[in-house]
Amino acid sequence: MLQSLSIRNFALIESADIAFPDGFIAITGETGSGKSILLGALNLMLGERADYSVIRNPEEKTVVEAAFRLSDTYKNWFEEQELDFDPTTIIRREITNGGKTRAFINDTPVQLTTLKELTEQLVYIHSQHQTLALKQMDFQFSVLDAVGETDKLAEQVKETVRDLRKKENELNLLQTANAAAQREIEFARFQYDELIDHDLEKTSYEDLDQQLRSLSNVDQLKELFQAISDGITEDGGPVDRLRILKSLSDKQKTTHNNVEQLHERISAALIELSDIAEDAQVSLDKLDSDPERIADLTEKVDRFNRLLNKHHVQTQEELLIIQRNLEEQLQLEDSKDERIQLLEQEIIVLRTEAQKLSDTLFESRSKTAEMVAKRIVEHLAELKMEGTRIVFSLERLPELDMNGGMTVSCQFSANKALDLKPIDKAASGGELSRLMLAIQAELSSKKGLPTLILDEIDTGVSGDVALRVGRFLARLGKSMQLLAVTHLPQVAAKSVHHFEVKKDQSRTQIVPLKEEERIHAIAKIMSGETVTEAALDNARQLVALD
Repeated sequence: MLQSLSIRNFALIESADIAFPDGFIAITGETGSGKSILLGALNLMLGERADYSVIRNPEEKTVVEAAFRLSDTYKNWFEEQELDFDPTTIIRREITNGGKTRAFINDTPVQLTTLKELTEQLVYIHSQHQTLALKQMDFQFSVLDAVGETDKLAEQVKETVRDLRKKENELNLLQTANAAAQREIEFARFQYDELIDHDLEKTSYEDLDQQLRSLSNVDQLKELFQAISDGITEDGGPVDRLRILKSLSDKQKTTHNNVEQLHERISAALIELSDIAEDAQVSLDKLDSDPERIADLTEKVDRFNRLLNKHHVQTQEELLIIQRNLEEQLQLEDSKDERIQLLEQEIIVLRTEAQKLSDTLFESRSKTAEMVAKRIVEHLAELKMEGTRIVFSLERLPELDMNGGMTVSCQFSANKALDLKPIDKAASGGELSRLMLAIQAELSSKKGLPTLILDEIDTGVSGDVALRVGRFLARLGKSMQLLAVTHLPQVAAKSVHHFEVKKDQSRTQIVPLKEEERIHAIAKIMSGETVTEAALDNARQLVALD
């Protein structure tokens, strides 16, 4: 329950401290007195977006602070949020002119989402314009889900369908991208296969080219090696002559020191020439003309050179870089294909799950619809709308959507003799107000909200109907804290407590009224600024009337 509200530097309110009692509280005031400012401060405390224009004095921060009396049932929530629980919990919002806002629960800074999660369990503010929500399908679904306690199931359907749509969109994008790039992918795969076919990582084409050069010159090499061998070893050739010279120097080496040195050098030259001749002969013996090998090497080297030209590079290493890049590209495409297959499987599972949840939700909503309509009709009878008929009609759609693949239409008739019609075509403004009041009564009872704030929900009614509305609110106020901003004396007269919003020049004040002040305020609503004795008598009669 809302115990108190403290407002500092907010719009026309310089400073206000309001203590709220239990039960039905009426809030009245002249047009323009600042009732909307009070609701604005309450909305800010509940976590709505901050409007920096509400800062009254730019030199100071704006502060709205509320104290709530909580039962022990909220302890678990506080533990989950790692916040200190206090039976008197303080919620505070601060706004600075620099554009900063801060939120606190029991003096602990919290995210705005956390603050809203708590206040949504404590207070609901119904603004006047929200009566039009009656005509909207989303609101009608929310009523059925709140009363039928299918809120979590409805949210589960939304999350599942949201996931389904997300994966369907991702699949569509991947498939579209694949289709557009298919020709490019096929060409990349062809190039990659061609490079792999050349076995670039294991084959040295430089070695192959050298082998080919050698084999291609085998005849010339044979002639060379033969000429070397023959030239050295032929009769009368260098070897024979050196042997003769060696024999001669050997006989005379002891006769002169220089002869011995020449003898050694001749011996060395003879050995070197013999080795040269022998090596040439060995190389000659190894050489063998191999036309098939030459043809094979020629083909391989030619293909390799064509590959270099095709990719406009000069080396085998550059080709390997191209091959690796193509491999990465193709691996990426393969991963996309795997992702597509996985998405297709996930979509089947999600669609099945969403359909199952949707079927359960449709069945639950269909059962709830009759109960909700019955309860609303009972409330409306108290509000002088006897004979009203309401039907919530649900129909399945061929495709799933966020609402579970179904539509709802609220059919309304204010008289048994009239046909049911869509509510936006059948209900007047006053009927819509009472209908919304009946719905809010049922929702608040179902949700167990400690505090309900109604902003001119009685618009469009007067006379005896207004008195019925006042009595209805008085009854609701016995089971919850109910604040009603109203212009109707009949409604204000049925309240247990009465607050008046007053504007004095540039300042707004919210003050609780004593009994005589309350009578005067109600009389002023009936007669205007000049309060007559007759108006005061009428006000007393309204207050005393059961």
